[in-house]
Amino acid sequence: MRCDYHVHSAFSDDSVYPMEEVVKKAVSLGLDEICFCEHTDFGMKPNQICDYPAFFAEIKRCQELYQHQLTIKAGAEFGMQVHTISEFEKVYHSHTFDFVLLSCHQVDNKEFWNQDFQSGKTQEQYNNAYYEEIYQVMKRYHNYSVLAHLDAIKRDDRCGIYPFAKSKHQIEKILRLAIQEQKGIEVNTSSFRYGLPDLTPCREILSLYYELGGRIITLGSDSHKEEHLAAHFDEVIAALKSIGYREYCTFDKMRPTFHPLP
Repeated sequence: MRCDYHVHSAFSDDSVYPMEEVVKKAVSLGLDEICFCEHTDFGMKPNQICDYPAFFAEIKRCQELYQHQLTIKAGAEFGMQVHTISEFEKVYHSHTFDFVLLSCHQVDNKEFWNQDFQSGKTQEQYNNAYYEEIYQVMKRYHNYSVLAHLDAIKRDDRCGIYPFAKSKHQIEKILRLAIQEQKGIEVNTSSFRYGLPDLTPCREILSLYYELGGRIITLGSDSHKEEHLAAHFDEVIAALKSIGYREYCTFDKMRPTFHPLP
């Protein structure tokens, strides 16, 4: 099985890639399965909300056209904050998802990419606040499958990579809660195109999750363009095997299925 479980199309605000073109590219790469996880983020200006009726209609059309060539799953990427949980509950219960990524793209409605959230804080303060927001969301919201790009704040950290050891106590709380609730984490290969020196999440997080007993892993390219799809999966699979992982997951109606790592 070769699967990409974090794929965006033109139904996300930051992509113009038509869904059927993504599907054609997946077929040409020999993928067995992909999952579209379009962005929804409440608390942004303006809110970024997927047009779910149109999204599900296009998913169905593509599934029917390519059913003998590719398995296509309907997912979502929920960019959640504590104060937006109720909005996401409404979205989740209004549709039938195969898979939900739980992400954190902003805290206190302040985004990371433009330094709005980091401004006026020390590196320690904004990293601590980021992980605490994720933990507090997890304590209150349970309708998700895996934690997306867990240490993604490092992509926008102008002070450099914050040492894992300084956040380990918070990250361990997050991972223990995820394992307790039978949730997973993804390996997000966007780290390569961001030029980061390690994976996302870093190898220390992947190792800690494994040591704590976590086994639910998905692979996602966070694809927004043709060249992103399934990029660098061979390197990531090798890294996972070196840690001890032997399986990864796909999802159907929010239930994981384990497959041997290729």
